[in-house]
Amino acid sequence: MNMPSSPTSLKSLFLPLRKAMADFSETSVRTALSDLCSEDLKIRMCHPFGDMSGIDTFYKTAYQPLLQALPDLERRDLIVLAGTTPQGKDWIGTMGNYMGTFLAPFLDIPPSGHLAHMRYHEFFHIQDGKVVEIHLIWDLPELMMLANAWPMAPQLGAYLCTPGPMTGDGLTASGDGTASLEHIKDMETALCRYPENPDPKVMQLDKFWHPRFNWYGPAGIGTGRGISGFRHWHQIPFLRAMPDRKVDPAGDRLAAEEMYDLLSHYIAEGAYVCETGWPNMRMKLTNDGWMGIAPAGKEITLRSLDFWRLDNGRIRENWVQIDVLHTFAQLGVDVLARMQEFNKARSLGTIPLTEGLT
Repeated sequence: MNMPSSPTSLKSLFLPLRKAMADFSETSVRTALSDLCSEDLKIRMCHPFGDMSGIDTFYKTAYQPLLQALPDLERRDLIVLAGTTPQGKDWIGTMGNYMGTFLAPFLDIPPSGHLAHMRYHEFFHIQDGKVVEIHLIWDLPELMMLANAWPMAPQLGAYLCTPGPMTGDGLTASGDGTASLEHIKDMETALCRYPENPDPKVMQLDKFWHPRFNWYGPAGIGTGRGISGFRHWHQIPFLRAMPDRKVDPAGDRLAAEEMYDLLSHYIAEGAYVCETGWPNMRMKLTNDGWMGIAPAGKEITLRSLDFWRLDNGRIRENWVQIDVLHTFAQLGVDVLARMQEFNKARSLGTIPLTEGLT
């Protein structure tokens, strides 16, 4: 096992890519990716992109069409965490918004001609000073909603451009995160006591969550405020639909090299914790109610990339990104195809926005 790197050194390693993407150009970003990533880079990306390998394939598949759609593209990091997982792996976790003027279609999402935002959660696995693996979920439903092209059920939670931490220190987090990580793991353990124990109080939300916490869910689910907002706009429909949700239990049946893919990778700095899993939950869609999905009676997995910020020992903010389109795809629903049906009469051409001088 490699000696763990310090959070500071990991963030310094990642800084050139952050700078290149802040004022996005093909040349600078390609160069930064080539300098940062290993030649056999492994990418695990949200639906419909899927798994891929290699820097060139990654850029051409994901970033090239995004830059064509938003030609003044910029990356706005709001949280950057780095550290070594309990299993001894070095990871960097990032959360923020891609922003730019939406002038051409992206994945056949019609352009709006206006400033657009799309939240990302991206995790980078570092070995020997190089990124060897990336997990990425882009909030594509958010971009669809901005284009008035979301073809599925309306979300229950609030819709907003996801903000950074209210403390403003998401890019400067530091310090021992051991206590924060223990709090998050204890919280997750408590959540999973329900519904085996049918009393919702067994989840002890008051113990783990600040009374004014914000839960920033992905588009399709939305944001909730406080315990009541969290329960009504996310937790109640989620648990009603999939009461048997659990961390993927298949690890004891797999070889050691396969087991790695089922592990959740946690890193913590100070009051912050983040986690990636691909997937990190397995559940059966038993009942109706979650995102308007009918009870298919089918087992699905969930890809979720999460960030938490604690305040005086309780969770004050939680940024949650779920691969929503992959969830639908597992149930035989092609959200992008449905979107195309809804928008056949709309123009998918480039919007020629002038400087407005005449």
